[in-house]
Order: sequence, then C-alpha cells, then structure tokens
Amino acid sequence: MSVKLRGKGVITGIAIAKVLLVGQDFEKYMDLYTPENVESEISKVEKAFAAVADDLAENVKTLKSKGMTEQAGIMEAHRTMVQDPMFKNNAIAKVGEVKSAPRAVLLASEETAAIFENMADEYFRERAVDIRDVGKRVVSRILGLKGPDIGNDPIILCGHEIEPSVIANIPTEQIAGVILGQGSTTCHAVIIAKARAIPTVVGLEKSIDEIKNGDEVIVNGETGEIFVNPTEELMESFEKLIDEQNKLKQHYAELTSLPAETTDGHRVMLVANISTHLDVEAAVTDFGAEGVGLFRSEFLFMGKDEPPDEETQFEAYRDAVEKCNGKLCVIRTMDIGGDKPLPYLNIPKEENPFLGWRALRICLARRDIFMPQVKAILRAGVYGKAAMMLPMVIRLSEIDKVKQIIGEAKTMLKQEDKVFSDNVQLGIMVETPAAAVMTPIFAKHVDFFSIGTNDLIQYTLAVDRVNSNVSYLYDPFNPGVLALIKRTIDSANEHKIWAGMCGEMASDPYAAVILMAMGITELSMSAPSIPRVKELIRSVSMAEAKEAMNKVMSMEHAADIKEYLQGKFGKRNNL
Repeated sequence: MSVKLRGKGVITGIAIAKVLLVGQDFEKYMDLYTPENVESEISKVEKAFAAVADDLAENVKTLKSKGMTEQAGIMEAHRTMVQDPMFKNNAIAKVGEVKSAPRAVLLASEETAAIFENMADEYFRERAVDIRDVGKRVVSRILGLKGPDIGNDPIILCGHEIEPSVIANIPTEQIAGVILGQGSTTCHAVIIAKARAIPTVVGLEKSIDEIKNGDEVIVNGETGEIFVNPTEELMESFEKLIDEQNKLKQHYAELTSLPAETTDGHRVMLVANISTHLDVEAAVTDFGAEGVGLFRSEFLFMGKDEPPDEETQFEAYRDAVEKCNGKLCVIRTMDIGGDKPLPYLNIPKEENPFLGWRALRICLARRDIFMPQVKAILRAGVYGKAAMMLPMVIRLSEIDKVKQIIGEAKTMLKQEDKVFSDNVQLGIMVETPAAAVMTPIFAKHVDFFSIGTNDLIQYTLAVDRVNSNVSYLYDPFNPGVLALIKRTIDSANEHKIWAGMCGEMASDPYAAVILMAMGITELSMSAPSIPRVKELIRSVSMAEAKEAMNKVMSMEHAADIKEYLQGKFGKRNNL
C-alpha cells in the first residue's frame, strides 16, 4: 500500500530507490559482549582509538584523491576528535566504572555530545552527531562490527540520525537520496549530501518509523514529499521529472565557468562560505566560486584542549588562499562564545550567550589567542589575496584596537624574520542593528563590509530563528531588515569601499537581484547555491533589477514583497 509522508525538503532533486535503514544500535551487541579484566579493556580502548585515527587518515586521503574535499574536511574533523586526549582519557576513566570497553566509549562520547547539544548555536548543536559517530566507530572497532551492506544498486539512506561517516564512505553514485528524522539543515550528513547534490528531506520525526528497510521510495527534495511503495502511475510521473532534473544539472554545469553578469554587463562576485580550507577546491572547480567570502576559522579552535598555534592556523589559511587562485579569501576571526564552550576560554555560563562574551569581545580580551591568528592571516596573505573580517563589531574603538594589534603583529613578524603581507584587507561583519546604523562612520575606517544576515535578521526582529514558536517571524524580506541592508550598502558605496553578504539571504536568487540593484559587490553562499543564483542574475538587466528594487523598498509587507518577486522573476529559467 502506497503511503505519503512529508518532511522539509533541504536539497532539491528527485530520487527513486529502495531504502537502506542506517544508524547503528549497539545494545544487542553489548548483551553478547564479555568484558575481560580492566587492564585488558583499557588496552582495547587505546588500540581502538589509534586504529580509528589511522582509518580516518586513510579515509581522508582517499576522499581527497577523488576530489571530494568537503567530505575529506569533515572526516579530518572526525580524526581530530578521535585524537583528542580528553575524549580518550574520559573513555579510559569510564572503564573503571563500567568494566566494559565499548560501554565506556559510548558513555564518554555521550557525555561530550551532551555538551554540544546544550549549545545555543544550531550548527554546533549538530556536532553532537559527529561526536557520537566517532564514538560508534571506536565501539565498532572493539566489537569487530562492519558497516552496512549497501550492495550494488543505488539506495536511499534513511534514519533518525545518519552518521556523517556513513554517507562519506559510500560512493556518490550509489546514494540516490537521504531521509532524516531530525530536522536540522546544518548537520554534517546534510552538508555532505549538499556537497554531492543528493536529494534530501529532513524533519520527518516519528513518521520516519513508517519506512521499512527495503521499501521502494520516491523522495522529492523540493517539496519534502516522500512516497513509500508508490503506484506504477506515480513512478512513471516522477521518472519523467528525473529526466528533466538531469537536463537541469547539465545546464548548471555549463554555467560554472561563466560570470554572474547581467544582460547589460553588470557583474557581481559569487563566492563561497567554507568551514575548512579543504572546502575551497570543490567550491571553485565544481560550482564556479570566484573566491571565498567567509572562512569560518572557529573550526580550527574546536575539539582541542588548547587553542591552535600560529603555525597550525597559518598552514590552513595559506592553503585556502592559494586555492583561491588570486581571488580574494576572506577569513573571519574566531567567532566563538558561551554557546560554544571551549576548555581554554573558561567562559562562565551565561543567560543569553548570543548577547554575551563572544567573538571579537573575547579576542580583544585574550590577546594570547587573538595575536597568533592575526599573525597567521598576515602571513597567509603572501600567497594570494587575503582579508581579515571581524565579527560582532558594534563600536569604532573595537576597530581601532584591532588595528593596533595588527601593527604589533607586524612588528613581531619582522623581529621573527617571517614574511607577511601589507595588503591584507580589514573588514567587519555587519550583523547587529547598531553596526548597520553606524556604517557611515565605520566605512571611513575599514576596507569592506560583509552583511551577516543570519544574525542581523535575528537581532533586528528579536526572533530566535531556532525557536519554533517564533521562527515564522524570521524573514529576510521584512522591510526593516531590507532598510538596514540598503543603508549598509549605501554607506559602503559612498565611501568607496566594497560591500558583500555572507548570510543565507545571499543564496536566495530573488534577494540576489535586489541586493545587486542596491549596489552590493559580492554574494557569499554555500557553493552548490551558486549556479541557481548565477542563472537568474544572467537573465536580468540592471535596469530591471533597479525597477524591482525601487518597488520592493516602497512595499510595507514581507509577504507582498515575496509575492511580487516571484511573480516578476519566478518564471525565468528554472526558478
């Protein structure tokens, strides 16, 4: 009998295949496991951690050789986790309590995962899945378990949570689609699926239990619809959609080397948001990114007992800058706060970490952490075009202090006989109403603005975007938000500096046209979003875009704005 379910489509595309349920349940294996003495169990833990680290190193090497750089970066992060002495030592300590190596590892990983799950930031909450994934790898090694048998035919992976390593280790051509019970769009399973353009639906919650192993399923990543054991008629109609989908992929591939240029010759730079230096190559080669608009450097600081030193950071930044091939690489300085507790920061528990001690506020207070990062960025600038971007700026004095630190860093580098660049641009993220209002002043003191809409919208509208009770109010097309964005871009243009955007709004093709008309220079987004945005930009003239922008800025309701833009541009190309 055919069943229709609905979740949230997060990666567009149609997939038809049989389901493989994934997500290892170890309880049945635990009952069969016979522990030895404590010394032997500790030895098993140590050997398993070392073996998994070696496996992951080989895994990273294989993924890199296949050009799968984003997946390699995620597996590299897992390798860092499994090499974390705090994680391993906690597992060893747990052996003394539970007398069982596999149970000790699961308890230690669950403890660490719980820390991440209590963070306010959605992205970092989702790292709990990665911690559990690493723990399960270690446990599987102790128990001698193997991964799922995927066979030879394409399959649709399905589970409440899917470990990133499961997706990363299955060839792309064998994964037709992904179905997740949990609702996050920022978990690594979704990030890997997005890098591979695999149709994905999330947020089914308990209804996912209606899907059984081996069921024939249709996944619609656009609408979030899932058809379990569909009728022949339904299958035929979706097979036709798959043919159209394949033609669209080919069309987007042909856009990779073309510029984001309007019909009358106006160009906008489309660049990528990245989480590690390993993401750059795929963004540039596969999706046509013209550089990096946001390198989230905080990933270098996570999962460690102490902050990364200057050399570690320099190597990562240099690699990213070099892979940009002469195009700009914008490196955001550490953006971490009370919602992402790190052992070496000693941040006290805060009632509202998003309004607390975080980002640049920590950097200015902890020069021992900030100075190595500044020096590393200046050194990386020698290998191409680099920029330093400051998060959470609300006062001019903060910019002045950073400039002073940059001057001190240059003096130190000269004394250490290290080569550095004098041409590293300095910019700020505009992500609070205060910063947006102050842009006419800030523009005199920096080289660029990058509008961080994720936080700007949240702070402007007083809406927690991960709170389901008020998330409907979170809207980039709210006239108040648009007014602050336009003020920021106008301030940049008036003072002859460039303005970009690195929030999710930049990946919306309709928004991109309006932003271009406002005078934005650069739009930074998840790399797979680039072709879709580029296509619409290449279909309009600047005159059309400005006409639409003027109309939008005179409208009073976000719903009317979206309806107008869809009516005006929605029938173009593939929107």
